[in-house]
Amino acid sequence: MNTPLSWIKAYVPELDCDAKEFADAMTLSGTKVEGYTKFDDGLEKIVVGKITKIERHPDADKLVICQVVIDADGTSTQIVTGAPNVFEGALIPVVLDGGRVAGDHSGKRVPGGVKIKKGKLRGIESNGMMCSIEELGSTTDMYPDAAEDGIYIFNDNPEYSKATPGDDVVSLLGLRDVSFEYEITSNRVDCFSVIGIAREAAATFRKPFIPPVVTKTGNNENASDYITVEVKDPDLCPRYVARIVKNIKIAPSPEWMQRRLAACGIRPINNIVDITNYVMEEYGQPMHAFDYDTLEDKKIIVRRANDGEKFQTLDGQERELDSDILMICDGKKPVGIAGIMGGENSKITDEVKTMLFEAACFDGTNIRLSGKRLGMRTDAQTKFEKGLDPENAMEAINRACQLIEELGAGEVVGGCVDVYNTKKEPVTIEYDVERINRLLGTDIGEDEMVSYFEMVDLSVDKDKKLVTVPTWRQDVLRLADLAEEVARFYGYDKIPSTLPKGEATAGGLSYKLRIESIARNVAEHLGFCEASTYSFESPKVFDKLRLDADDAAREAVVISNPLGEDYSIMRTLTLNGMLTSLSTNYNRRNKNVRLYEMANIYIPKSLPVTELPNEYMQMTFGMYGGCDFYDMKGIVEAVITKCGLKNGISYDAQAGKNYLHPGRQANIVYNNNVIGYLGEVHPEVLDSYSIKEKAYVAVIDMRFVVEYANFNTKFKGLPKYPAVTRDISLVMDKSVQAGSIEEIIRKKGGKLMEQCELFDIYEGDRIGANMKSLAYSIRFRALDRTLEDKDVNEIMEKIISSLSDIGATLRA
Repeated sequence: MNTPLSWIKAYVPELDCDAKEFADAMTLSGTKVEGYTKFDDGLEKIVVGKITKIERHPDADKLVICQVVIDADGTSTQIVTGAPNVFEGALIPVVLDGGRVAGDHSGKRVPGGVKIKKGKLRGIESNGMMCSIEELGSTTDMYPDAAEDGIYIFNDNPEYSKATPGDDVVSLLGLRDVSFEYEITSNRVDCFSVIGIAREAAATFRKPFIPPVVTKTGNNENASDYITVEVKDPDLCPRYVARIVKNIKIAPSPEWMQRRLAACGIRPINNIVDITNYVMEEYGQPMHAFDYDTLEDKKIIVRRANDGEKFQTLDGQERELDSDILMICDGKKPVGIAGIMGGENSKITDEVKTMLFEAACFDGTNIRLSGKRLGMRTDAQTKFEKGLDPENAMEAINRACQLIEELGAGEVVGGCVDVYNTKKEPVTIEYDVERINRLLGTDIGEDEMVSYFEMVDLSVDKDKKLVTVPTWRQDVLRLADLAEEVARFYGYDKIPSTLPKGEATAGGLSYKLRIESIARNVAEHLGFCEASTYSFESPKVFDKLRLDADDAAREAVVISNPLGEDYSIMRTLTLNGMLTSLSTNYNRRNKNVRLYEMANIYIPKSLPVTELPNEYMQMTFGMYGGCDFYDMKGIVEAVITKCGLKNGISYDAQAGKNYLHPGRQANIVYNNNVIGYLGEVHPEVLDSYSIKEKAYVAVIDMRFVVEYANFNTKFKGLPKYPAVTRDISLVMDKSVQAGSIEEIIRKKGGKLMEQCELFDIYEGDRIGANMKSLAYSIRFRALDRTLEDKDVNEIMEKIISSLSDIGATLRA
């Protein structure tokens, strides 16, 4: 957003400050000034001169000698020039000896300007220089009456008919001005206009704000007799205002309007176009003009485009539309893309007789997305994207019609067509002086706060403690916003440093995070390093892991805008990330790798996804080199035990995991719930991950660990009575699990059994094929007496009898 200081002063006439003061004060009050440009930078001692006599240069065909009057007293000086457009009686800009121009003859601006000294050209004395518009720091785009190749002639513009020799050229051309560039946040839509900036400047400098007075316009006719408007999608077009202007007279706009537009970086074109641009800058409300005679059925219909519909815009390009793009149409065809650009079929030409003025409010999000799909970016679009105030549309279109009448650009038809389905109402906010002071750390009285509110047109009811916020202040919605208004006009630099107030609270980890932290510490103590992998994966992972076609793990959440196929779904298993990390380490020749990861899996509640998926924390272990299945089993037991699961875990060999070795895998069972699994990775899976040695993995579902964790500890004194130990060696089929043997021993051992420990495993010819021998040491102890042999023998008989039921017998 760029605004010239002269335009701001038109609405804040008492404003008196230089560029730096203005920039600093506005920035401190919340309207950040990114920078500013002085149009008169490098322009010194430049006056209006009148050529009274022209002679040919005796030694140069392209040079002429001019006698130029340079002041009101008739003082004349001699200047040699090569400009082809000079003539006697011409009023021209002259830079005197010692003066400066902004740029060189090529039009390139030079920092600090170019100093002009008197001298001789081909032996003839020249006491200054006549200036082109480029040498004055501007262009022919901004001064359309300027010659393309030659000096600037004031006689060519009737606006300068009263110019006399000696007048200050910089002031005469409107270059004694400063343009400020602002960084406006998207929530301050009102500051995307000169009026909005002027209102802020008035409040910042405590000066009266005098906005333009919009007067009633129009003849005795009624616009509704000329046009009808139908809005088919009011959600995308909350308000549409149309007015009619007939007997159009296309002409250049006045100099003051051209200068203001040029100072904003907008090239003047003609009165009609310039008025729409002027009002857009002044009110922040984009407008569009249609050639009324091209509108069929004399009707405007605001509707969505049809999929595949074609439309040629003002820039001559044909656009393909879809049903999400809002269009402005007449009775039979589209005539404009709402909020972005008009159509070639309804544009204003020099032959226009009657036109329709449009001022509307469109949905900002729709405009932004439509422009993005079409690959378009226009000034109007950038303003509509912010979300304009529908109440501003009527004021802006009336201002445009007022300017048309004032400039004699046409005859305004009375009345207007206004489609406004849901009126936007002002917001009311209750204010609390004490809370605002507490929030800011200040001690400001109510009267002072109220004065700050009223400076920016926030009306106050002190009795009810209510602030009414006008519709154009879309950023003020709550008490904190009112506090911000107080802070920025009181002065951020005046707010004292204060200590924060409130009750101190002790921080700490949640119970769940404490359990996870314990698990991490155990894993790292056992030599594991933490890994971190992506939650996004490729659907090809399921085939690498040999999952069945109907496996539930294949039902994954699909990413709507993935980075690529390799990151197109949310993981339902953590194994791919772990195996990929193991593969990377293996192929970089790292030996004896131990990794663990604490990460979520994402299980959809339904497909397609209609709500957020369930997220379950999994602790995954992976290792290779110098390890086996039982090492992994011991690691799992160490982690689970340290996390407070005291009842002991069991294993189910029928895990049925396709990605694990069929004879070396097991589910981890606790309290009759499967809380994880472990095993050796299937050889085919290892091949698919390019791992050439055995690898082992384990996964623990941390949901169950957190649920069953119990850290309550009871003190037990040292035993007073001795223990009795019995060793037994059992022979059984290899299919019998050690866990089932230990379960029977513990169950039958009763309260007297203190410990059961496996101390030997044997397989060999001495006990037969497909058989194995397990040797256990069983310790018994009573807390109230010394055990006798008969006490222990009875228990051992029960144990041996129960073991025989599953085919385990004493080894001879």
